[in-house]
Order: sequence, then C-alpha cells, then structure tokens
Amino acid sequence: MTTTADDLPDDIAALQAALIAERARAARVEAELAVAKARASDDQAVIAHQRLQIEKLTRQIYGQRSERTVRLLDQIELTFEELESSATEDEIAAERAVARTTNVLAFTRKRPARQPFPEHLPRQRVVEPGPTKCLCCGSPRLRKLGEDITETLEVIPRQWKVIQHVREKFTCRDCEKISQAPAPFHVLARGWAGPSLLAMILFEKFGQHQPLNRQADRYAREGVPLSLSTLADQVGGCCAVLAPLIWRIERHVFAAERLHSDDTIVPVLAKGKTDTGRCWVYVRDDRPFGGPAPPAAMFYYSRDRSGEHPQAHLEEYAGIFQADAYGGYTKLYEADRKPGRLVEAACWVHARRPFFILADVAANARRKAQGKTASPISPLALEAVHRIDALFDIERSINGQSAEQRRAVRQELSTPLVADLEQWLREQRPKLSRGNDLAKAMDYMLKRWPAFTRFLDDGRICLSNNAAERALRGIALGRKSWLFAGSDRGGQRAAAIYSLIVTAKLNNVDPQAWLADVLARIADHPAHSIDQLLPWNWQPRSAPQSQAA
Repeated sequence: MTTTADDLPDDIAALQAALIAERARAARVEAELAVAKARASDDQAVIAHQRLQIEKLTRQIYGQRSERTVRLLDQIELTFEELESSATEDEIAAERAVARTTNVLAFTRKRPARQPFPEHLPRQRVVEPGPTKCLCCGSPRLRKLGEDITETLEVIPRQWKVIQHVREKFTCRDCEKISQAPAPFHVLARGWAGPSLLAMILFEKFGQHQPLNRQADRYAREGVPLSLSTLADQVGGCCAVLAPLIWRIERHVFAAERLHSDDTIVPVLAKGKTDTGRCWVYVRDDRPFGGPAPPAAMFYYSRDRSGEHPQAHLEEYAGIFQADAYGGYTKLYEADRKPGRLVEAACWVHARRPFFILADVAANARRKAQGKTASPISPLALEAVHRIDALFDIERSINGQSAEQRRAVRQELSTPLVADLEQWLREQRPKLSRGNDLAKAMDYMLKRWPAFTRFLDDGRICLSNNAAERALRGIALGRKSWLFAGSDRGGQRAAAIYSLIVTAKLNNVDPQAWLADVLARIADHPAHSIDQLLPWNWQPRSAPQSQAA
C-alpha cells in the first residue's frame, strides 16, 4: 500500500509519533535481516567445516587417492576460512542491530568447545582488585570464598638483546704478567650475530621463503637496522661453517640401497633476463620397508637440465633408483656402468596422472559451472585409474612392514592385478590411434613395463616417487616469494641449506632449533664427533648449558 501526503496527519505530535514508529519498524526489519544474514553465514560456515572434516577423514582412511584430493582440501580450507570470518562478522553486525530494538531475538552462533591451552605455556596471574565491602549491605566484613579464572592467550613480541662477553684482566703482583680468560668461540670469525639469530635468518630465508631484503625491512621496523649486505654476509659464512654436516648427509644419502630422485625448475637471474636452472634432490627413506637408517635428502643445483648432472651426482652410487622417465637417466641404467648398473624402478603416480586427467570428473564439473565446454570423460582412462588405485590400496596396508613381508603380500595380491592390467592395456592399445592422449599414456607404461613391475619382486621398492616430490614442495612454494635465485652460487647455497632443513624435517626435528644449537656448538666441537650433530643423532643441550653458552 502506497502512502500519500494526504494520508499523513496534520499536527506535529502525530507526525513525530508516526516517525518514531516508522523508525522502530525499520530498526526491527534491519535487525531481522541482520539476524537472518548471520544465520545464513553460520550455516555456510558449518557446511564448509563439515565438508572439510569429511574430506580429511576420507583421506585419513583411504589415503591420498589423487592429486585432486590435495587440491580439494586446500580449496575447502580456504573457503572455510573465509566463511568462518564472514559468519563472525555478520554475527557482530546482528548483535549491534538487535541492540537497537526491543522485540527481536538475538542470534548467537554455536561454536565447538575450545580445547584448553597447552600446560607447558607459562601462566601469568593478573588479580583484579576485589570489593572492599558487600555490594548488597555495604558491610566491610568479607572473606574469600574462591576465585574464577579466565584464561586469555597472548604473545610477547620478539625481544632483541645484546650479550656482552666480559673477560676480566688480572695482573700478577710478583711477575707483573697479565692473565685473562680466552675469548669465547664465535660461529663466524669476527662474528657479531648469535647462533639463534643466525639460525632464524637461515630458516626464514630457506625454510619460510622470506628473502633477506624483507627480513631487513622487518628488523628495521623492530628497531634493529641490519643492512642487506650484512645479512648476506652471515648467510655465506654459515654455509661455509655447516659444510661438514652437508658432506656427512651426502655420504649418508648415497649409502642407501634405494634412492628417490626428482628435479624442479629454479629461475636464475641473468643479464636482462632470467635463465631456468634446476634443483635436483635425492632422498633416502627406508621407513616404508622398515629400514633402520634415518631418512635424509641431498639437494644439488645446476644451470640446466643436462643429463650430465645426475650422472655426476650418482657417479659412485649403485642400487635401486626410483625416478620418472627423464632421458638423462638412461646412461645410468647401462649394464657396463661403473661402479654398477642402477636398477630402474618406475613411478606409478607418474603413470596414473595422464589417465586421471582424462577421467577427472570434478574438472569437467568446474568447466561446466564456468560456462566452458567440458571435455569428454574417457571410460578407458577411468578404468585405468581404478585398476591402479587398487594397487595403491594394497600398498597402504603394508606400509612400514619389512621388505620380505611386503614382497609376500605383493606376490599374493598385487601380481594378479598387475598381470590383468598389462593384458588389458595390450588389448586396448591397438584400438587407439597413435596421436591419442590415452594411447600415449598406455605407451608410457608398456615401454617401461619391467621397471613398473619390479616392485613385485623387491619389497624395498615403493610404488611411487612421492618422497622426492614432497622434498621439492618447499621450492615450488618458495618460487612465489623469492621469484628467482640471484646467481649460480646462490642456487648452490640454497641447495646446501635445503639439504639441512629438509633432512631435519624428515627426522621430525625443528630445523630452526637444531640450526641454532648446532651453530652454537660447531665452532669448538671435535671434528671426529661431528656425526653427533646430525639431525638423527642430535640431542639438544639442557637449559642451564644453553644459558651459560
């Protein structure tokens, strides 16, 4: 119904009353809309949280079934983060709108019970002054009945301090000889930075992908101006000091019975452009077949992807080699190679990937939602994915068992599946044209079939090369932050520190804490006992010793 000027009262009092009533109604409508919006936002956040929980539980029960699972989890987590923030924002807006009314019921979100704060965190008691007299009758005769404690988690900003090492001088009254305690060892000659600061600089640069110029800006804002050249000088010095540990890790990695290998691109700054360098990784991880040796990773840098680089890295290695079908590895598999032929073990994840792309139902659904033309889903590709996934299901059940147990289970369960898969591939391949993507995926497997089936007779071999791909994941993430390496020497330094950080992570050791303790001890540590500082042998010093140092 439309209100005209003739419908309005003539006197001011009536107009004021009508205006007040209209404002109240508008406030009520606004509050109701705010509450409805808050409820809708809360529902969306709950749905996103439940989807995230379902996907995580599915992955935990059935394992990582595909690349899509990882992408989906990342996407759902990001969606949940945004929806949760929006729901809280809408809840506060609804509370403010309801406060301006008297007849709209407020909306309060149902939140899960928060876990208590960790017991190891220190507690600081802030006692609020209690009343000095009864709030009811005013009597001063009060006695304490108990107390209520509300805990709030807080963080203290990073504290900088200068440690002064004082060496007192004494003179002898008999011979007038001056005596003084020897100067303490420093991590670097003429060192001005403590080991914890050096470890933080290294881990921020190579572990958290924060270039030195960003670190210098942040330190300056905290009141500690450190030039970029000064920080770079410390990084170079630490690489030289930590070189003995890198050599020990290299020797340990190439003493393995089986190695994982992979490489990734590393843009390198050149004159007026950037060149494409490579970072190679070799991972020793015997845990899948119950091996007692600790895991470790060794990184190398090269300016290009020539096959001479892995051939030089593996010059003295002989054993099982798990990698992709890169042509530069071909000479490593020759029978007359010295010190011995490498045993090629192909990666089933690489073989599965092209089939999965042709059978990615979720990708087609996204294309349709975006109004794009969806590519047809190949039933043959879908069948290949299901057959390969059945092999991975068996592998998850025997992960961590001994090599003999793994071989026995594979002979019983996996061998028939692999034989059926080979027969199926050879039956379907002649039906496809040479240029067909599905035919290329089949040829990739059939041409390397002995390398793909070698895991059936050797329990040490893994079905995938994921160990090497996981080791390179940090570099792939870091490229978005540091964009490129400054030089070939910079790429070599990065590879050296990556070896230390990734090896520490593989052994469930905090890389920054380990680097800080190693840098504090390595200057006066006996050279013949350097293995004690390796991540899998490392024992942190007790608190009093650390404080004394």
